[in-house]
Amino acid sequence: QVQFVESGGGSVQPGGSLRLSCAASGIIFSIYTMGWYRQAPGKQRELVARITSRVITNYVDSVEGRFTISRDNAKNTVYLQMNSLKPEDTAVYYCNTWTALTGPGFASWGQGTQVTVSS
Repeated sequence: QVQFVESGGGSVQPGGSLRLSCAASGIIFSIYTMGWYRQAPGKQRELVARITSRVITNYVDSVEGRFTISRDNAKNTVYLQMNSLKPEDTAVYYCNTWTALTGPGFASWGQGTQVTVSS
């Protein structure tokens, strides 16, 4: 059974930093493109960053240069380093796999981790 467990969220002031972690189980982690998604109140869930099995990364324009996605295949874990946080980054952050055909690869989602950016 696929499971994603996100952690590392919190409340920070604008300009602050957080590092999110997502531990995956039930999949052959190393072969998947992994993605970090977020859902702000009243908005649809969106992909913010992804990393391929070959460690090629891609970011949505709004986080480019501020967020860094990385992975540790030995730990089945994907990370999201978030710097220079802005109030508009406030959302619940989730991880899942990603494919060009389906977007998120699995129907099951973790509980997410809340990120709140406010002064």
